[in-house]
Amino acid sequence: MDTGTHIVMGIAIGGLAMIDPVVANHTMTSTAVVAGVIVGSLAPDVDTVLKLRNNAVYIRHHRGITHSIPAVLLWPLAISGVLHLIIPEANLLHLWLWTFLGVFLHVFVDIFNAYGTQALRPFSNKWVALGVINTFDPIIFGLHVVALLFWAFGSNSVLTMLILYALVIVYYVLRFAVQNAVRHAVRNTIPTAEEIIIAPTMRFFQWRIAAISDSHHYVGRAYGRSINIYDRFERKEIPDSPLVRAALKDKNMEAFTSFSPIYRWEMAKHDHIHEVRLIDLRYRSNDYYPFVAVVHLNEELEILNSYTGWIFSEDKLRKKMDFMSN
Repeated sequence: MDTGTHIVMGIAIGGLAMIDPVVANHTMTSTAVVAGVIVGSLAPDVDTVLKLRNNAVYIRHHRGITHSIPAVLLWPLAISGVLHLIIPEANLLHLWLWTFLGVFLHVFVDIFNAYGTQALRPFSNKWVALGVINTFDPIIFGLHVVALLFWAFGSNSVLTMLILYALVIVYYVLRFAVQNAVRHAVRNTIPTAEEIIIAPTMRFFQWRIAAISDSHHYVGRAYGRSINIYDRFERKEIPDSPLVRAALKDKNMEAFTSFSPIYRWEMAKHDHIHEVRLIDLRYRSNDYYPFVAVVHLNEELEILNSYTGWIFSEDKLRKKMDFMSN
């Protein structure tokens, strides 16, 4: 989820923590717990700073080790330990328990996005992405804001948050039901599909679709049960050539292929410069596929420059590649 949603969820869990008599009846403990769940709700996304290095590192590692099983266990220990040093009167056990819930829910809700997490590390590096909730979901965010406003104007925090999360659970169930209906509709539209990727949008009934058959890639959108296929690309294996092998060793290419489950490739040559491009098919926007990895190589197959990330026009991509080469 986005940072704003994690923040309001942390505050809401802080309100729910008042269901615990030890928290509700001890001011220092309640203060520490509210701080702990808010910090815990944000802590796993500390790896966002990796974007300051480059996109390749960010794509390879965001929602990786910081969302893993060891991290879910270690974050609460670190956060509750620091808060207990600041507020020694707080009950350490209950502080740790509620901080743990804040961290766990952060990782848990991220699993429902299309991006997903490596939540099963160290047992598996597989990305767990259920793809039913958009990274920013206005309904989930709005429900939290309304609940927090009720709490701010004097409603019982425990009752308010219990109602909130009952509604959120119902919403998640509905999203799974709609996603299942969309998947069934896609199978009816593309009977030969071997793999179907359905990604949510901010609109309840609109979904991005990418499908793979034995011969083609399909890209489209679903509006409820109505399926619109916008593009169909012939499925071709990327050539096993010295040029391609050299390009795929690039760090940006490696990051892209570790993250993208469905992409097509293009190769071109301009003024003795070879270009190899991989194009993620999940994110079609205004007739353009903005998530790409591009490598330029010379005649000796030495990498001149490369890039992976979001680019929404060819002009911007050229400027970015020119900048990377300087």
